[in-house]
Amino acid sequence: MLLGLALLAPANADGPGKQFNRVTDAPTFTSPDGKVRLEQYARDMGDDGLLFQFWTFDPSHKHAALLNKGETTDQAGYQAGFRFSPDSQWLVRMQKIGSGTHTLYLYKRNGDQFAPATAKPLGDAAWDYFFTQPAATGVRHDPNDPYSLDHMRVGLIKGLEDNYAWLGQHWPDNRYLVIGLSFDIQGEETPFPWVEDWRCLYDLTTGTFSVPESFAEHNQNALKMPDPARK
Repeated sequence: MLLGLALLAPANADGPGKQFNRVTDAPTFTSPDGKVRLEQYARDMGDDGLLFQFWTFDPSHKHAALLNKGETTDQAGYQAGFRFSPDSQWLVRMQKIGSGTHTLYLYKRNGDQFAPATAKPLGDAAWDYFFTQPAATGVRHDPNDPYSLDHMRVGLIKGLEDNYAWLGQHWPDNRYLVIGLSFDIQGEETPFPWVEDWRCLYDLTTGTFSVPESFAEHNQNALKMPDPARK
């Protein structure tokens, strides 16, 4: 077995076990209702680096549940950031997966635990949506390689905790995630358009993406065109 392979662990267990140590410099995240506590643990996998596990507990540090079952160092080789929805029913994981590359995972609450809410990482689904949009015209990418563009980054725009009040929106509570996508063309011999913080909405109720009209100006500025002098 390769060291980089995920360690098998039940979704529900007493906790991380002796092979994983609490990451002391990683923050602890607590749901707004105070009923779920999230901690990060890691194991040194030698040449493959660190493998992180993300565990949730109740306030008494019982009922442990592993959030990222089956992941390898490819998906969980770094600490992650987390945001709960204001109603504590959704959890977003902001995950670095390589140099300049980031993605998102979405989880939905079921009782005192969280489970994946999408069939693939939310970040991958967001890129799938982007490539159906006019902003992707002229972008050269390999649809079979999710990391075929340079420094692909999917981020959760700040404001989930107050339903994005700072954007001046009046959306229903706990309904949307605002997601920003970026990549660059540093490694491309022949330049093509790229984006820096192109935004879309993810609807937690319907599981669909959209671009509201209010994002039009921002997204126009997020679309970057190469210098015509560069051949």
